[in-house]
Amino acid sequence: MSLRTLGQGPDLVLIHGWAMHGGIFAPLSERLARRFRLHLVDLPGHGDSHDYVAGSLQPAAVARAIVEATPPAIWMGWSLGGLIALRAALDHPAHVHGLVEIAASPRFVRANDWPHAVPATIFREFGAGLVAAFRPAIERFLALETLGSANAQEELRELKAHVYERGEPVEAALLDGLAILDHADYRHELAALRAPSLWIAGRRDRLIPAAAMQWAAGQSAHGSFLEISAGHAPFLSHVDEVATAIEAFAETLAA
Repeated sequence: MSLRTLGQGPDLVLIHGWAMHGGIFAPLSERLARRFRLHLVDLPGHGDSHDYVAGSLQPAAVARAIVEATPPAIWMGWSLGGLIALRAALDHPAHVHGLVEIAASPRFVRANDWPHAVPATIFREFGAGLVAAFRPAIERFLALETLGSANAQEELRELKAHVYERGEPVEAALLDGLAILDHADYRHELAALRAPSLWIAGRRDRLIPAAAMQWAAGQSAHGSFLEISAGHAPFLSHVDEVATAIEAFAETLAA
């Protein structure tokens, strides 16, 4: 698994979302590298992590691999990356000093007891579309990520500019990623989360409702919640606001 290190300071692991790679955090990384030593992950089958073995994208497996490759740190995950960061905090509490969740929740799809999510069919439909027409399906997903944002067109251009810059993601990895988004459910484990956590939601996000993240923060023993007037990628549209929140959160951990 490819991992790039940048900057100096307290260690901060950054984990991207579905179909992307660590380069999507470029504007945020540039700012955070002034204060942190960043560990930018390319998930299996994404970016420069070209080799893909079935099952290697499972959150527990990825979390373990990143733990073995990085020092104890604050972990930040966006979307799918948020599920992996949360899994790491639950499974490796001595290694994850703090957890930052960006546009991520403990369950991505609706259930009878969980209205704060997208319909259960959405990720399966994207999976079928991916097999039928690879790039168009990815671009439809990117468009969904920007839906509702006040800067939707600009964010979509940014996502499209990055998605293939390290080569195409591996189809099997994308299908596995969609299955994870469809099935993962960590709601009942939040009470066991020992690390302090910051949940940053986009008010305009059409994939992860802010209410889901507010609920998750409330279920966590040391959770805090921040809502930004953004879509699913607040680190693109509100770089300074997100960076400032992460820096302030890190200061509370050091106090």
